[in-house]
Amino acid sequence: MKSGVSAMRDCRTVCKPRQCAGCMACIDICPKGAIEVEDRAEYMDARVVSKKCISCGLCHKVCQRNRPAPLYETVVSYQGWADQEIRKRGSSGGFATAIMESFVQGGGTVASCKLVGGEFRFSIARNRAELVGFSGSKYVKSNPIGIYRTVVAELKLGQRVLFIGLPCQVSALRNHASLLHSPDESLFTVDLICHGTPSIRLLRMALGEYGYDLNRLDDVLFRESAAFGLRANAKRIEPAGVVDRYSAAFLKGAIYTENCYSCQYAQRDRVSDLTLGDSWGTDLSDEEPKGVSLALVQTDKGEKLLRDAGVELRPVDYENAVEHNGQLQHPSEKPAVREALFNRIECGSTFKSAVFAAYPKYCLKQEIKGILSRLGFISGGGYAISVMSMR
Repeated sequence: MKSGVSAMRDCRTVCKPRQCAGCMACIDICPKGAIEVEDRAEYMDARVVSKKCISCGLCHKVCQRNRPAPLYETVVSYQGWADQEIRKRGSSGGFATAIMESFVQGGGTVASCKLVGGEFRFSIARNRAELVGFSGSKYVKSNPIGIYRTVVAELKLGQRVLFIGLPCQVSALRNHASLLHSPDESLFTVDLICHGTPSIRLLRMALGEYGYDLNRLDDVLFRESAAFGLRANAKRIEPAGVVDRYSAAFLKGAIYTENCYSCQYAQRDRVSDLTLGDSWGTDLSDEEPKGVSLALVQTDKGEKLLRDAGVELRPVDYENAVEHNGQLQHPSEKPAVREALFNRIECGSTFKSAVFAAYPKYCLKQEIKGILSRLGFISGGGYAISVMSMR
């Protein structure tokens, strides 16, 4: 990913200005390295470097913003969880982890993202050991550069590949595979219900203000089951029960990149074989604190992934699941305070103070809770909270 003066020299963008999702498919498919992605934190732009461009048009064709891959209707839906060991490692009921482990045990290759060298990068795994780091939600932009080429190469070698990513990334992969005529029957896709993703610049900034260097961290957790909050190398950056500024801004929908507020995939029809998320509003109240996964099946391949994983499957009220997952209905709404928040950051404000200015009452409440917790006046319990309840 590139930014700076070189990216600013060309005005031509692959998709409409400020609407780039950062899927990086245009970089992967360009034969001349003529695409540079500019990350401005508030928005991203994929720019064409004119002196390198040969006008092949591949960047425009592969761009999922210009050409979304076809969507599928959900044919059956479930809720449930994986076994206890997997469930406590995952963000929700552990469906994604169980599916990945089953897939590699069956001889397949898994492509997903994990923290590597200060970035959430996509890579492939061929065994359980290589899956370490893939589990858990990542509430930040990941970097898929290179993964589309890698997946297509695997498919052309006759390998079964499971790709797990955000809807825009799944769409980009399907476009890439289609343009390069790779085998479709061997590609299995899972998309994650996505509320929007912030630039990694903001995560880096926020962690730095809490005293952590992202480049030096082995692991960053964004939630544990239904408890939201950043953990750096398994250590909470705020006391239990206190929501840190990054998590608060994320949950309130204030720091996603511009494209997320007009996402084409935030609807009932889905872009993958299988959609996974949280079963918010579940009737399984005894299980909800431990995490319950929601699975929406679009194709036979999606059903096979679930069955092979051996997870506990329970019926779910589909309409209730949609009602409690806003991104199955519409994109996240852009908060009125978002522009001012980014203006403050652009003018040199710290991330913490910019979020405080946007949500003073909420942040003050969290600060007071943090002080009382550190002084021992309150004990920190888990803070289970759904994304929708923060809005």
